[in-house]
Amino acid sequence: MRPALRIDGLQYANWSEKIFRQLREGGVDAIHVTISYHENFRETVLNFEKWNRWFEQFPDLIMKGLWASDIDKARETKRTAVFFGFQNPSPIEDDIGLVEIVHTLGARFMQLTYNNQSLLATGCYEAEDTGITRMGKQVIKEMNRVGLVVDMSHSADRSTIEAADLSERPIAITHANPHDWSPALRNKKDDVIRAVTSNGGMFGFSVYPHHLKDKSACTLQSFCEMIARTADRYGVQHLGIGTDLCQDQPDSIVEWMRVGRWTKEIDYGEGSKSAPGFPPMPSWFEDNRDFGNIEDGLRSVGMNEEEVAAVMGGNWYRFFDENFGAKSGS
Repeated sequence: MRPALRIDGLQYANWSEKIFRQLREGGVDAIHVTISYHENFRETVLNFEKWNRWFEQFPDLIMKGLWASDIDKARETKRTAVFFGFQNPSPIEDDIGLVEIVHTLGARFMQLTYNNQSLLATGCYEAEDTGITRMGKQVIKEMNRVGLVVDMSHSADRSTIEAADLSERPIAITHANPHDWSPALRNKKDDVIRAVTSNGGMFGFSVYPHHLKDKSACTLQSFCEMIARTADRYGVQHLGIGTDLCQDQPDSIVEWMRVGRWTKEIDYGEGSKSAPGFPPMPSWFEDNRDFGNIEDGLRSVGMNEEEVAAVMGGNWYRFFDENFGAKSGS
């Protein structure tokens, strides 16, 4: 029997042949990878070009993903389909016309904020959440039109709820966890998750230690019990995995994520002065070969095979299929 789909809703690894091979060893059919944190349009184009070179270098391991059908092609040829996204709207700068351009280049997800206030919405680290801005409302319309998914993983509560209500297509939180399980600043409260899922959106569970209960010491059982409870509360059809795996990245990269160009001071984000770098991953998920552990864990907490398959990749596949193309009538 053909194995169930495995799709990861978010990674930002220090990409290499080793990691591409681990993707194949782990049976990962598709991943959404971040290619922009604070980069402007030109810098983001160079990141697209960098990936083009990897596709040329490793054609037996990876391929560019644009549509859900590319996941089928990847499975048939034993490769991993790579889909692109931004964790910040910085690639469109202050120009709504660039929304369609980045979609044409291959972007399929764009966060409206990365922790801070942006031209579009409020980030989860701001003291006051003023919601979706005038430009943000127009950009959401344009993203809906072309098929660029609104991602609110790093956005504040009001902004996320407003985005879910304003968007005419389902939105996503690609990588986070429920706040009532682990009260990290970036994890999501009940009303936020409900707003996203009730409008057909997706919620991807993160294994990044700062978002886990007990952080690096989090157990697989606790993680999977949390997923099962979330499925009971909001519906299993809205859930997926978004590991936020940052494998092999140097600590200078987490500093870039947190600081970008917006400050000259050190910002520790969810870390601290005594532990400023990347936290160690939990023992049950250290790299892409460990997706089977999550599958087994979900079975062990009582989820049936259909539910496990949905969370591990089936739901993301459906979401990709329904939301990456132009809006009907556009």
